[in-house]
Amino acid sequence: MGEKGARLTGSAVEVGDRLAEELAPVGAVTTKKMFGGVGVFTDGTMFAIVDSTGSVFLRADESTTGRFEAADSEKHGRMPYWTVPAEVLDDPDELLAWADQAAGVARAAK
Repeated sequence: MGEKGARLTGSAVEVGDRLAEELAPVGAVTTKKMFGGVGVFTDGTMFAIVDSTGSVFLRADESTTGRFEAADSEKHGRMPYWTVPAEVLDDPDELLAWADQAAGVARAAK
């Protein structure tokens, strides 16, 4: 999730916990500490990550990447996850819509 060798931070855990609470309508949302960050799962499928800096990334595919590119989001290395724009993070309804779409992408990729 984070840079190689990154250590899990309180910020990553705090953001992951907050996301799990805010995104509960997406499904049974859980978090797991991994690679210096936090994976966010619904029904056992990871659809979001929080890196060691507390930045939030959502899963994308060819049908949703354009939305992230249009928002000047950045891709997380070679992984199919993109940063969530600040205005989306600040709007609970919009965040839920983006996360629900990311969860659908993650389920379809399984």
